[in-house]
Amino acid sequence: MTEKKFDFTKGYSELEGIVKDFESRELDLEKDLPKFEQGLKLAKKLQERLQEIENTVQEIEKTYT
Repeated sequence: MTEKKFDFTKGYSELEGIVKDFESRELDLEKDLPKFEQGLKLAKKLQERLQEIENTVQEIEKTYT
């Protein structure tokens, strides 16, 4: 079974939506805790995917320099 790559653009948009939602209203800590956790998970996946992309770019640059 092949693992599907994390879609950076989709994940970023989802995280951006969570942040905008939190910024637009008063938070309910009990109700919003799962959404906050989801935001942290997305942020971690985005950071990992960005690192993978940066590593790929560096490898490409090494090939052509």
